[in-house]
Amino acid sequence: MYGEELSERKKMILKAIIESHIECGEPVGSKSLLQMPGINCSSATVRNEMADLEEMGYLEQPHTSSGRVPSQLGYRFYVDQLIEHYRMTNNEINQINRILKSKTSELDQILLTASKLASAMTNYTGLAVQPKRAAVSVTRFSASYIDAYNFVLIMITSLGVVSSKHIRLTDPKPPETVDLLVRALNDYISGLSAEAINLPVIMKLEAVMGDDSPMISPIVKTVYSVLNEYHGGEVSATGLNHLLEYPEYSDPDELSGLIDALEQKDDILKLIDQNNGEDVSVVIGSESSVRVMNNSSLVFKPVKRNGRVMGVIGVLGPRRMDYAKVLETIEQLCGSISEVMSEYQPLPGGDIPDPGESPGQGG
Repeated sequence: MYGEELSERKKMILKAIIESHIECGEPVGSKSLLQMPGINCSSATVRNEMADLEEMGYLEQPHTSSGRVPSQLGYRFYVDQLIEHYRMTNNEINQINRILKSKTSELDQILLTASKLASAMTNYTGLAVQPKRAAVSVTRFSASYIDAYNFVLIMITSLGVVSSKHIRLTDPKPPETVDLLVRALNDYISGLSAEAINLPVIMKLEAVMGDDSPMISPIVKTVYSVLNEYHGGEVSATGLNHLLEYPEYSDPDELSGLIDALEQKDDILKLIDQNNGEDVSVVIGSESSVRVMNNSSLVFKPVKRNGRVMGVIGVLGPRRMDYAKVLETIEQLCGSISEVMSEYQPLPGGDIPDPGESPGQGG
């Protein structure tokens, strides 16, 4: 295994160089190291150890400086072997829980909110990813009647996620009409993917509804929007402006290429799919299959429910990102999302929980 040839002193010096470079962004020289706590060596010893670390591939020396910066191998060894656990304050943890739990049960909103929190708390770019999945369907419909012009259509998807959409009617309808609509949806649409909800299916729905058949078109559009939303394959980036704060992104062409990769999303989705395990993943520089990320690192973790990947939360930043803080932030966010989502699980016996006071808009 790489790193076995490193003495404890080399590890200590490498760790000190990496953490100093993460903080200041400048090459680290032997004089700076000698002023750091725990470095109890002569200047000659420090220089020799730095030279050895460079020869082994853990450090690099910019042409214009006598100091050293971590190499990609150095960062990888730091993340795998040297990093110290970052502990969030109670205030930070409470902030995450409070903000996420104040949102609706809509998966896309929870993930987007989490990515915004990740960006704000780390000062890097936050990512919310809904990976591509097999066809999604609604397994059960229900409704909450409000008044003659309003009701909430509630859908349990095959992913086990509850989605609620506020439907506004142009003509007044009694509760019995909404009940008939729900029965028709369960009879003819339940279990079908968006592609399978075709014209013959829609015509059957309209026939059941009779004089109220004009309701069907907007309702079907609402169902389509929910199924396409959970079908996934989306990448949302927040806090892109944070990248401008780091000299690694001072080249306009390089920054533009990175933003294009995020917008086109396919390469990012493929990268995440290739590395999507149970735990948090750290992809450093050219470990990524996305060429424009050679000077960047991507840290991400899947959010799972009942064994299924519901989404992914990530942080994108320079290779010298504060890995300890980013890793802990991602862990806390994913844990909080799982708690929020568990509160919206269908109840025993098939009942659907109250959608709350902030249903999504639709129809």
